[in-house]
Amino acid sequence: MTDISIDDQLGRIALLTRLWPWLFLLTLLTFFEIWAQIEVGRSFLFNAYNAQAILLAASAPLLLATGQTFVIITSGIDLSVGFVMGLAAVVVAQVTLLTGNTEIALLVGIAATLLVCAISGWISGTLVARLGVPAFIGTLGMYGVARGAGFLSAGSGMTVSIDNPGLVWLGTGWVPVIVTGLLLLIMHFVLSQTRFGQYTYAIGGNLQSAARAGIDVKRHLIKIYILSACFAGIGGIVYTARYAAGAANAGESMLLDSIAAVVIGGASLFGGTGNVIGTLIGALIIAVIQFGLIFIDVDAFWQFIAVGVVIILSVLIDQYKDKLVRAA
Repeated sequence: MTDISIDDQLGRIALLTRLWPWLFLLTLLTFFEIWAQIEVGRSFLFNAYNAQAILLAASAPLLLATGQTFVIITSGIDLSVGFVMGLAAVVVAQVTLLTGNTEIALLVGIAATLLVCAISGWISGTLVARLGVPAFIGTLGMYGVARGAGFLSAGSGMTVSIDNPGLVWLGTGWVPVIVTGLLLLIMHFVLSQTRFGQYTYAIGGNLQSAARAGIDVKRHLIKIYILSACFAGIGGIVYTARYAAGAANAGESMLLDSIAAVVIGGASLFGGTGNVIGTLIGALIIAVIQFGLIFIDVDAFWQFIAVGVVIILSVLIDQYKDKLVRAA
């Protein structure tokens, strides 16, 4: 009876550690809702403008974080996504302008952008998988390359303005949120229901065992880094659509958010665990913190402190969860 009781208690605690991102998001929303009702007499959560602002703020970091999820599950990390996003934002604007600035030109621009991002991801993946360069160093090198290439592509200025009807539509209203949501659903299916997802978890769980099971680990890792870079590219395209300009530093501040969203969502930096839905919750937590602090008129610099504290808390909970599993 004692053993069963202990197991039940461990099971409940382990469940709480898995559910904590959801509970934390609910706590944040409840706090800001109560504050809004008391201080301004209107709803924080049930307000179309606030909901749209939060989801739009979460969209670009979430796109980066979706690709980052796959990388982190394999126990890697992609530090290049921020400036790959910036490079993509500039490339889609420049190519669209150079090819006539029509809707067909926009399709050419998007294709060229994804190709450039795929090449950068292939280089990062090759460095990590085939040449044995640590992911931190390999993607940090690509960080610098993409940063320089983005600013060079932008020419004399840091931004490339563009006015394209198709691009304007892509960045209007709820369209970026819908695009992000559809891509998120697709990647959730890929990670949870396909062989590609199974291989990803297997490599993160035990690379040697995955190789002995017949998985082409090097080839799969290269695909993972290409995927990550392409999602950063989509983030850059959406950024250019929203602001009618491609900026080389568009994703500079989103690197931390992309990693934070994955970790807060329950993925382990040691690999083998994580999922896209958890990453969504992590991105929403960050967006709610950022928008909520502005809403209650707190200095914007506190956002960085708040997100940093949440990241530390997430890592501590992840370590505590591992101890519980071993204890059980």
